[in-house]
Amino acid sequence: MKKKKNTKFKPVATGKNIIYGISPVLESLNSSSRKIERILIAEGRQHKRISEIIKLARKQNIKFQKTHRQSFSKYLDRDSNHQGVIAFTSSSSYYDAGKLFDEIISKPNSLSVILDGVEDPHNLGAILRSVECVGADGVFIPERRAVGLTEVVAKSSAGASEHVKLAKVTNLNRLIDELKQNNIWVVGASGEAEMNYTNWDWKQSTALVMGSEGKGISRLTAEKCDTLIKIPMLGNIESLNVSVATGVILFEALRQRNL
Repeated sequence: MKKKKNTKFKPVATGKNIIYGISPVLESLNSSSRKIERILIAEGRQHKRISEIIKLARKQNIKFQKTHRQSFSKYLDRDSNHQGVIAFTSSSSYYDAGKLFDEIISKPNSLSVILDGVEDPHNLGAILRSVECVGADGVFIPERRAVGLTEVVAKSSAGASEHVKLAKVTNLNRLIDELKQNNIWVVGASGEAEMNYTNWDWKQSTALVMGSEGKGISRLTAEKCDTLIKIPMLGNIESLNVSVATGVILFEALRQRNL
């Protein structure tokens, strides 16, 4: 089928942002996706990786300042685990959805993730971490009724948000239709599925659809999928947290692809 020129997916700007924590700041310094303008470091903070942050900041001509830890409360909640370092970044954009779409359909054996309404930033951060660790090609999220790139997401991802291609789309079901038209298998995770996740052939080009906390995949989205899979539950609890379930499935895909 002839590939259509994609024009409906548009990037969404996030605006000013703050990254905090040693690992996220280090990942940002080592990534070209977001420019750091300045860094605050708590006075008296001694850590080998703090020294690495300072070294990288000097190398990249980024201003850094040592200040009282109490001053961090101007920028973060009191219970934020900043580990004595905050980085202020310039404006950043989500990855262009049309570009990510084209990359996925043109790559042999691509692996991508579609999130149907994940609202908890800790879950999104953990999912991005799993996506990055297995080397998946990118993540699509809806523009509405879902969490986006936030400071908590960056922290929870342990720096993975700086490397994963995350794109927003206006209509997930339209995206699914176009992926299917371009020979991408769309597989949804559902507790009501008959097929176990290990029985799917993950060596094929596949987009994994994961649902929101509590509700799971919406009915229409589930109907759009080529097939549904499940993780068998043997205990008393009926389901896993969405970020844990995503990690389990993605690493099964990685296992099969490395056989």
